[in-house]
Amino acid sequence: MLIRHRDAEPTIHPDAYVASMAVVSGDVHIAAGVRVLHGAVLSAEDGSVTIGEDTVVMEHAVVRGRAGHPTSIGSAVMIGPHAHVNGSTIGDEVFVATGASLFPGSRIGDGAEVRINGVVQVNTVLEAGAVVPIGWVAVGDPAAILSPDRHDEIWAVQRTLDFVGTVYGAGPGTTMRDLMRGQSDFYGAHTTDTVLDQG
Repeated sequence: MLIRHRDAEPTIHPDAYVASMAVVSGDVHIAAGVRVLHGAVLSAEDGSVTIGEDTVVMEHAVVRGRAGHPTSIGSAVMIGPHAHVNGSTIGDEVFVATGASLFPGSRIGDGAEVRINGVVQVNTVLEAGAVVPIGWVAVGDPAAILSPDRHDEIWAVQRTLDFVGTVYGAGPGTTMRDLMRGQSDFYGAHTTDTVLDQG
């Protein structure tokens, strides 16, 4: 399904394939040879999504662009099933495995791998060729790559990266009620979306 969102429409190269059960919404640019499989959602909320040649976005992956953090995915990249790519810049020939999560402001170097359920935190820079092992967390600039049982070390870095400001544009001390009221207003922009005729 192709959707006009915030007055922007997707552009899809004629040599790309988008499955009928995928959703492509707003300012999304899909290059030649890209394959977007069933259930994937590519949503340019208020920032663009650009996907380079011969990249594959597997089933039920979510790729989102936000203001200040557009998503740019290079060429020959694998975005695995159930992966979450939000406001990330990804180089060429990167492997993002099943269930991996890449947060706003993250930058993934060419040839890097984020393995199953790996996490790349906000504003984290993963160098070219680096590997985030299964279930591990990359955090910081340059990235420290830590096992999930090292929570105190992860948090020591993560708390300096401004997660709430980066992801939600909110200040420290914002209540959950105020945060969700803002998010409800923000995502309310979808009430004026238009499904595009694909015929």
